[in-house]
Amino acid sequence: MEYRTLGRSGLKVSALTMGTMTFGGSGVFGATGATGLEEAKSLINICLDAGINLIDTANMYSAGLSEEIIGEALGAKRPNDVLIASKVRARIGKGPNDEGLSRHHVIRECERSLKRLRTDVIDIYYLHEWDGTTPLEETIAALDTLVAQGKIRYIGCSNYSAWQVMKGLGISDLRHHPRFITQQIHYTLEAREAEYELLPLSVDQGLGVLVWSPLAGGLLSGKHRKGATAEGSRLTAGWTEPPIRDEDRLWRIVDALVEIGKGRGVSAAQVALAWLLGRPAVASLVIGGRREDQFRDNIAAAALTLSDEERRRLDEVSRPPVIYPYWHQQNTSRDRFGPADLVMDRG
Repeated sequence: MEYRTLGRSGLKVSALTMGTMTFGGSGVFGATGATGLEEAKSLINICLDAGINLIDTANMYSAGLSEEIIGEALGAKRPNDVLIASKVRARIGKGPNDEGLSRHHVIRECERSLKRLRTDVIDIYYLHEWDGTTPLEETIAALDTLVAQGKIRYIGCSNYSAWQVMKGLGISDLRHHPRFITQQIHYTLEAREAEYELLPLSVDQGLGVLVWSPLAGGLLSGKHRKGATAEGSRLTAGWTEPPIRDEDRLWRIVDALVEIGKGRGVSAAQVALAWLLGRPAVASLVIGGRREDQFRDNIAAAALTLSDEERRRLDEVSRPPVIYPYWHQQNTSRDRFGPADLVMDRG
C-alpha cells in the first residue's frame, strides 16, 4: 500500500480509504447496503491487513449507526495508526438546530460522533455540505475550538464549490484558524467536472483530494453494460447519484475500461481506480462495498500502474468539453500556464 502526504499537512494517508456508508443500512442508506457489526469487523480487518489506514464515515450515515458500528468494531483495541474521518452538516433530527454548520450544531455533533466512535479524537473532520445561511466565520471558529480542545486534528470540506473553499481558506488565513488540508469530492472518468476548478485549486492551495464514489456508484465496475444493469446493485435499488447526462459516453468509457482490464488481466474497476490515483492532487480514493470480494478487488488497484497509452485512451474517451474561460486561456495564455493551469486535460 502506498501512503501519500495529505495536502500540505504532515499526515500520511493510504492511497485507498475505507468507506462505510453501507454500515447500518438505515433509512435512505438501505439502498447502498446494510452491513451489520460482524460483517463490518470482517471488512475492516481486510482493509487494515491490506495497509489501509483511514476509515471514512459521517454522522448522517444511517443516522449515526455507521459510526456506532465502527466504534464497536474497533473497540478499545483500535491501532494507533488507524485514522478516522467523519463529517457534519446534514439534518440528524427534527429540531431547528439539528442541521447546518452553526457553532452549536458543529460542536454538539462532533461530541456525539466521538461517543459513537468510542474515541477521544477524530483525525479528519469534514464540513459535509455547504451552509449558505451560517456565516463561514462562525463555522471555522467552531472548528478552531474543537482543534484547540483536542477533539479533532485536521479539518476539511466536502462537496464545496471552488469559491466556497477559497472563502474558507481566506478566513482561516486572516484569523489564524486551522486551514482545510483536504476536500472530499466526486471525481471519476465519467464525471470530470472537478478538473475545471476543484483540482486546480487543490494543486494551488495544497489540498489533498479524497474521492468519494470513485466507481460512480458501481457504474464503472464493468458489471453494468449498455442495456444490462446488474441486479442487486444500488442503481436498481433507486440510488440516483451520480447523475448521468450522456449515457452513450458512459458506455464508451465502460467499454474502454473492460477492454483495458482484459488486456491486463484485471477488473475494469481496478483500471478506473488506477486512472484516478494518477491524477493531480488526488491523495486517496474512498472505496466501499457490501462484500469481501468487492473490497479485495478494489484494494488490488493500489498496485496497478497504467501505461501512457492506456491513460491516453481513457483520457480521450472521457475528456470533458473545454468551457469558458478555459478555451480562451488556452488560445491566449498557454505559454504562461503554471502547474494548477495544467491540471485540465485539454487534448
